[in-house]
Order: sequence, then C-alpha cells, then structure tokens
Amino acid sequence: MKVSAERTQDCQAVLEIEVEPEHLEPYLERAYRRLVQRTEVPGFRRGKAPRTMLERYLGRHRLLHEALDILVPEVVRQAMDQEGIEPFDRPMVEVLQEEPPVIKATVPLAPVVELGDYRSLRVPRPQVEVAPEEVDEVLEELRHRYALHEPVDRPVQWGDIVRLDVRVQADGRTLAEEEDVELRLREGSELLLPGLAEGIVGMAKGEERSFELTVPEDYPRRELAGRTARAFVRVHEVKEERLPDLDDEFARQVGEGFPDLASLRRRLEDDIRQRREQELEASYRLQAVDALVEAAERIDYPPVLLEQEMERLLRDEARAAGRDVDRYLEQLRRTPEELQAELRPRAEERLRRSLALSKLAELEDIQVTDEEVQAEIEAIVASAGAEGQPLRMLLESPSGRESIRRNILTRKTIDRLVQIASGGGQEPEAVEAGEGKSDDQ
Repeated sequence: MKVSAERTQDCQAVLEIEVEPEHLEPYLERAYRRLVQRTEVPGFRRGKAPRTMLERYLGRHRLLHEALDILVPEVVRQAMDQEGIEPFDRPMVEVLQEEPPVIKATVPLAPVVELGDYRSLRVPRPQVEVAPEEVDEVLEELRHRYALHEPVDRPVQWGDIVRLDVRVQADGRTLAEEEDVELRLREGSELLLPGLAEGIVGMAKGEERSFELTVPEDYPRRELAGRTARAFVRVHEVKEERLPDLDDEFARQVGEGFPDLASLRRRLEDDIRQRREQELEASYRLQAVDALVEAAERIDYPPVLLEQEMERLLRDEARAAGRDVDRYLEQLRRTPEELQAELRPRAEERLRRSLALSKLAELEDIQVTDEEVQAEIEAIVASAGAEGQPLRMLLESPSGRESIRRNILTRKTIDRLVQIASGGGQEPEAVEAGEGKSDDQ
C-alpha cells in the first residue's frame, strides 16, 4: 500500500492511497464469503457456490464493490495510522480507481488556535451616563400610563383612544379582523398595516369607512406582499387622553408613591442607569470576545466544523420561528445556495468566537465542577415553578448536564476574559503560569 499525504491550511489532511493487486485479493475473498451466504446461485445450495461461479453469476463489478466496502475503511484507517494523523471527524472518502484501488481520503483535523499574548488584551469600558432628557421621556410615558380617557363628541385626532371594528382584506383573504377593539392612535406609529391609522383619523363616532392600503413587501405572508388591501372600519367611541400635571401630587400617585417629583426623577434615573449598565455589560462581554478573536494569531478549522455550525444556526432560527427546518426553508423561499451564502458569515463569526473561548478556557485551566452543574440545575428548576420537576428530568440527563456544563464553562471563561480585558486581576487564583501569558508574568 502506497500512501501520499498532504496537510492543507484549512486543517485537513488529503491522503491518496494506492492498493496493490495482491493486497486486494484477500478482500475479494472476504467479499466472496459474504456474498455467497446471501446469494442463490442456480445449481448450488446457498453458501456452496464456488467463487468463480458466484463471480460469473453476479459479475466481477459486484464482487469488487463488495470488496471495496470492506477494504476502504480499513486501508484509510491504516493510512492514517501510518502517517500519524488523528482524525477530528469522519474522513470524506472517494474511490478514484476501482482496480487496482486508488482511494482519496480528506481527513478533518483538529482546529488550531493560537491566541498569542492574550493577557495584554485591553478593551475600554464605556461610562454610563443618563441625560435629563431621558428621564423626561420616561416621565412622559408615566403620564400617559396614568392619564384619564374621557369620551368626546368630535372626529378622531392623533393621540385619541378609539374603540372600533376593523377588517382588512387582500385578494379575498382576511389579513386582520377585530371587533370592538380599543386602539391608541399615536402619530408615527403603525397599526396592523401602514396607512391604517391615518385612515382612521378624522372619522366620527358611528361612522363607517372603507379605504385602500398597500401590503408591505416584508409581510410574513409572502404571497400577499406588495398587494393592495382594503380596510373596513366602524368607529364606536372616541376618547381623549387627559394627562396629569407633572408635579409632586403626580409623583405620590406613581407606583409605591414618592414624596415629591424630585424623588421620582432620582428613582427613574437610577432605574435607567441600572438598565443601561446591564445592557453595556452584555455589550462589553461581546466586545471582549470579539477583541480576543481579532487579536488571535491563528484560528483555523476544518470545513466540516463550519458546515455543522451553519446547520446549528439554521436549527436555532427555525426553532425561534416556531417551525421545523423543512417548514422554515419553505417559508424562506430561498435556494440552499442562497441560504448557505446568507448563513456563512454569521456561522463563521460564531465558530471563531467559540474556538477562541475554548482555547482560553484551556490556557486558563478553567474547570466546571459537578457541584456547579447541580447548583445551576436547582436554580433553573426553582425558577420554573410548576414545570420544574418535568424539566429536572431533562436537565439531569447526560446530555442535559453536558449542555449546562458547556454553558457554565462559557460563562466562566468570558468572566475571566472580561477580567483581563478590563485590566483587573492579571493572575487569577488557582491558575498556573503557562502558555499564552506575557513575559512579565
């Protein structure tokens, strides 16, 4: 058996294996013994036909194909052992020539990730600021929430609350139908379809009106996108919104009650700041991961990993849309090639982040204990209420525990990355000095 091997930059080894005729013979014999047991050859009992008769009856190609089914996985495994190749996934095998056999095997290899001097990575943290105008906006929303809605005998204006019946149809199909529904008409907002709110403005109590609308191009029901629709509206009641004055009395009515307007403003500012800090923290963690990926000296992986990531991304999107993958693909109305081109950049981004974090966890010796996994399960079960116990069975399965372990590992790894990127705690407790640290550590 002659083997030539070439390692490619995309973490694959390409093997070309030439099998000598004499090495093929034992596999032809094994193929004969396998086939003769399940073939009725005229004039012979099952399993008793000589090889020459079986080959004449089935044809040489049938015996050869059976032999190759046995030979190919064995010689590929032997060739990988001979060349010292550790496969990361199943090889992709192609028979270039049947007799004597010439086999091409493309073997995925483990990803190669080199983070370099990741300990010197720094990502500046943004400062959280809350402008007075932001507090004013929230106060205005509170005024609307505590407003009085008083019936009025005049045509509908922007800002009114309208009780009405509405039906929207296109090409004989009903897009929306509501009876005695109450809607707030805010200028710039959209009700069901663009133009519906504008069509209602100016109507009076008891009035019926019909008018045309255009269905948006991005409408979920693709067959109706861009079509002309007709709205049928009947107004039952018009209410005017009367906003409370923005004073200490208003502050005492809000929530648990505040002594004065200044106290309410401080509370709202604190709430906005806390929410902004949480948002910025999530954004900062992602920025730190992206900075780690950007600073890495090398992140290479076999194509099969990207294909698997694209499949996971597609399943995630289908699940989020409440569809199985086949139904989701029908809904998208895209060719497999178009979908692959669309998913590839996001899948590459997710894969590179995942590989970089996995390498960081290895270099920093970040571990997840069984106790941490169990504590996470207990927390999830406790938060699930009545669904907790059925959920526990799923979470405590081997696959469930492994999924939780991976999630915890990712979280702890990003925690450590954030510590590095923000310039705090260069040497975490219980982490031994090792690969990837800067020279001054």
